[in-house]
Amino acid sequence: MLLREINNIYHSELDVIYGKEEVNSFFYLLIEHYFDLERFVLVIQPELVIDKEQETVIFQALSELKLEKPIQHIIGTAYFMDLDFKVNGYVLIPRPETEELVRWILDDHKNTAKALTILDMGTGSGCIPISLDKNLTDAKVFGLDISTDALKVAEENNGLHGANVKFFKADMLSLNTETSVKELDQKFDIIISNPPYVRELEKAEMQNNVIDHEPSLALFVPDEDPLKFYSSVVNFAAEHLNEKGCLYLEINQYLGKETKQLLEKSNFKTIELRKDMFGNDRMIKGIIK
Repeated sequence: MLLREINNIYHSELDVIYGKEEVNSFFYLLIEHYFDLERFVLVIQPELVIDKEQETVIFQALSELKLEKPIQHIIGTAYFMDLDFKVNGYVLIPRPETEELVRWILDDHKNTAKALTILDMGTGSGCIPISLDKNLTDAKVFGLDISTDALKVAEENNGLHGANVKFFKADMLSLNTETSVKELDQKFDIIISNPPYVRELEKAEMQNNVIDHEPSLALFVPDEDPLKFYSSVVNFAAEHLNEKGCLYLEINQYLGKETKQLLEKSNFKTIELRKDMFGNDRMIKGIIK
């Protein structure tokens, strides 16, 4: 079958769901991933024919896209900080906003002479600590998560990228009472967290591919206690950061003021609230006194 004919089928069946530009992006990503074909191949070879085995793969992907399965889950990887990370239904797909947070940390600390000790809380795929490990010389980087399945993905990504992050299992909501995890019994220069922060009332704003295919454990919090993970993280950081240590958080865009107040109450200073590329309050930094 002609590849351009399959491209036309993709648009006829998916444009109404995703829009033309998004479908173009999906199609070219898939042919690059599965067939190692560049996106301009249809211009150079408009009569290119793919075989039956290739047809099966590309039409299976079409079926999954019609069910609004994330493209990253279909190909099994997501691009983040110039690296490909393995992802599945047990971890969040890395977002551009999270990459902004990581770049903020690197901008602040890339010229630091000392070897930094770093903890990522709620690590998921491991994209945050692995990216930091790859970009900060001699840093000792740790990542925790409550999900055993998520930690398996993080460990796989750790090996894939030749990183040296130490991952371990722990519950963010009981960090200050946890005594059996030796990795928590130390001081850190940097603590980062992108914890669950989407209130149940905000589900209506979300796309089906997120609600139906990404782990609710890593996404949602009760409407009546939306900052419960932040309270635990901030309290832990206040006790476990070195002097002038930094806490970085990705936050709910509607709760920037409330999150800032949490840091103020726990003796953080020089608190900075930043907007993401879309103009939403999305990340905050505090330095411990």
